[in-house]
Amino acid sequence: MATKAALEAQLAVVAGFESPKVALEQYPTPPELAAHLVHLADLRGDIEDRTVVDLGTGTGMLALGAALRSPETVVGVELDSDALTVALDNAHRVGTHTSIHWVRADATRLPLCLGDDTEVTVLMNPPFGAQQGNEHADRAFLETVSDIADVSYSVHNEGSKEFVEAFADDNGGELTDAFRATFDLEHQFEFHESARHQLDAEVFRIEWA
Repeated sequence: MATKAALEAQLAVVAGFESPKVALEQYPTPPELAAHLVHLADLRGDIEDRTVVDLGTGTGMLALGAALRSPETVVGVELDSDALTVALDNAHRVGTHTSIHWVRADATRLPLCLGDDTEVTVLMNPPFGAQQGNEHADRAFLETVSDIADVSYSVHNEGSKEFVEAFADDNGGELTDAFRATFDLEHQFEFHESARHQLDAEVFRIEWA
């Protein structure tokens, strides 16, 4: 197994959004966070020989990270066609050996048929639901996760643990791990007041019945 540092270096070439859409809360997942999340999932046995699904893959960061760690297959689901175009380019940059199936679809209305015997791990950095008109977006993503996943890793806004744990309890899941994360983001949208800012987040691992 390659080190987390080596994985981060491989993901450092992944390009971000060319024209991020505020309504979709398109923030790039930093390579250091993606490498940490994928490396942790791999150490827990949640990547190798499994089907990994990245819901709201954006430009493909988590899908590409998983593809570097010997999964059975990887599926990247994204609604925005512009982001998927960048994800395809990023796949060439990273040069993964595992094929990735890029699917343009709404992650909350998933058009996938996964076999009952398929072991599925979901990795996702969903919209936090912080923008007006997009409230509770992360809940809708979790509803999809609870239907398809054996285990999931998801990034949420800081202070989400109570909500995520309650959702898991109500939907046959068990929250097993939680840790804090920080996004160091460049200026993307008009409401960003500085050239760079930090976004505090939390990552959760859930096992689903």
